[in-house]
Amino acid sequence: MEFFQVLTNSVGTFMAAMGETVKLAIVALIAASVLGVIFGLFTVSKIRILEFLSQVYVGIIRGTPLLVQTFIVYYGLAQVLRPLGFQWKLIGGPFTAGAVALSLNAGAYMAEIIRGGIEAVDKGQMEAARSLGLSYSKSMRKIVLPQAFFTMLPAIINQFIITLKDTSLISIIGIRELTQNGKILAANSANRVMAIWLVVAVYYLIVCTVLSQVAKIVERKVSHGK
Repeated sequence: MEFFQVLTNSVGTFMAAMGETVKLAIVALIAASVLGVIFGLFTVSKIRILEFLSQVYVGIIRGTPLLVQTFIVYYGLAQVLRPLGFQWKLIGGPFTAGAVALSLNAGAYMAEIIRGGIEAVDKGQMEAARSLGLSYSKSMRKIVLPQAFFTMLPAIINQFIITLKDTSLISIIGIRELTQNGKILAANSANRVMAIWLVVAVYYLIVCTVLSQVAKIVERKVSHGK
């Protein structure tokens, strides 16, 4: 009974928090896609320094927890850059800091997704493009990446689901997304803690289930296209 009371009485705050969660995940995924393309291309590059930079970035991000990365971005950067007049509140506050932390984290995984997608394309495609006189960058942009995109799409959707769930860790710096909203409601309604967290779980479950189904549909279409 309490579950349904929380679900109906707090629908406004949960929908607002859900919107913040989705917005944070979308912003992070867009930025992560840019980072992923850059470092994914660095990884398959024949230029050693670029390949090395990509390996260092991916290694550091994948080898450290997102929560620690969030603290470094939000508290560490603020302290280091304070002499220059930098403050997170001047550029969006915790939301911007959270988006940066999520983007850096997801970017490393996106780089691996893009690297895998590029390597899945037959090498003969690049050789054929180069034999026709196209430069390496143009061959990659016009021939290889479009083909790799369809291979990468299901993994990109799955990464979006992971990033969406990872927004719960960003609540630690005060963004009122789903988890932070649950914390606030639970603090004000100690006798409904279980019901509140079940509602939070249901919201996550609904969005992630929808995205999972989209990923399966895309995967089937990609497999059928192949």
